[in-house]
Amino acid sequence: MPNTTHGRLLRWSACAVTVALGASALTACGSSDEGSEKASGPASLTYWTWTPGMDKVAALWNEGPGKQQQIKVTVKKQASGDTLVTKILTAHKAGKAPDLVQAEYQALPTLVSNDALADISGEVKDVKSQFADGIWQQTTLGSDAVYAVPQDSGPMMFYYRADLFKEYGLTVPATWDEFAETARALKKKAPDKALTTFSSNDSGLFAGLAQQAGAKWWTTEGEKWKVGIDDAATQKVADFWGGLVKEGAIDNQPMYTPSWNKALNTGKQIAWVSAVWAPGTLTTAAPDTKEKWAMAPLPQWNAGEQATGSWGGSSTAVTTDSKHKAAAAKFAAWLNTDPKALTALAKEGGIYPAATTAQTSDAFTQPPAFFANQPDFYTRAAEIAKSTAPSAWGPNVNVAYTTFKDAFAKAAKDKSDFAAALTAMQDDTVADLKKQGFEVAE
Repeated sequence: MPNTTHGRLLRWSACAVTVALGASALTACGSSDEGSEKASGPASLTYWTWTPGMDKVAALWNEGPGKQQQIKVTVKKQASGDTLVTKILTAHKAGKAPDLVQAEYQALPTLVSNDALADISGEVKDVKSQFADGIWQQTTLGSDAVYAVPQDSGPMMFYYRADLFKEYGLTVPATWDEFAETARALKKKAPDKALTTFSSNDSGLFAGLAQQAGAKWWTTEGEKWKVGIDDAATQKVADFWGGLVKEGAIDNQPMYTPSWNKALNTGKQIAWVSAVWAPGTLTTAAPDTKEKWAMAPLPQWNAGEQATGSWGGSSTAVTTDSKHKAAAAKFAAWLNTDPKALTALAKEGGIYPAATTAQTSDAFTQPPAFFANQPDFYTRAAEIAKSTAPSAWGPNVNVAYTTFKDAFAKAAKDKSDFAAALTAMQDDTVADLKKQGFEVAE
């Protein structure tokens, strides 16, 4: 889709209505080109980010390439998630957004539709090859424009208790059919245990599973949005997990609770579908199980395929309020592709970089301490990350996620039809887009 059509689609809607985010409703209707042209002379940039230690990473820039180019970056620590997006939109409405912002991939359409992010395709086109296609695509919103440089990613994987799989004679599932059979086999051998749980309190997990199956929840037709949350791919995912919950083959309790922690720590649950950052969570949730877990690729829908979803991840974007767009884009590209910067990001920020070369760099030669029993942890993770499937986000992800938590929580608790919950998610998302004034293709 050409840049012009894509820009009109996003920005016309933003100027016609307010884009809601949580309890806030904000709008901004400036031109993406005004105030963002390349400025000559020294540049002093401000970067809003929540990544720990980013000030130390920026110092490497300021003392090296930045000093040579007279481009200084000052880091301002911020909250993450919707809180930061709302703050960015508020600042942009006043024409005072920072030069650079860290933004989760699913937040990019909201920021773009409010004309808060600049198209930096001309400045960063040379770094595209350093990222998996499925990750880079999330910063383009399906257009020729580029609204950010990928920073970190969360490729999804299958984690399991290697000792208990051996004890119960279970085989690591390569397909989702095998996953279901493994869950049933464990129930027969140990009725008090469950392979895993279906959780409704983190929408990103379900979104990543749908992404792996080929779902694209938001796409465009001409100058209209099209919502495909209730598409065949997502229906397949919902029916699969709903069926396992209904038959009692897996648990139906939410993650991140004391009960869930205890289940992992005591071996009541022996597997977890998660992402590359899982070792950190397990370290806290299940401390007694150190070096008892192993990681494998996500099960596939068809034997022999290689695809994974993404759960989490963020990017570095340049705002339309910046008067030094080219300088800011240079820093964004350096931050997420320079070897020294990426090593510092991993060390200081604890992130898993989106750049493919960084995933096998010196920062990842040793496995996470919790997985010391799996020396090739990061080697395997890098291979899995390459197979990240493309996703498609829209301007009201928050609405879809809220409905997911409500509708799927009830369906999981009642062991009722997940298909109905998915339809509710679709209907609420479409209704909200129309309410905001977006044109929606049926």
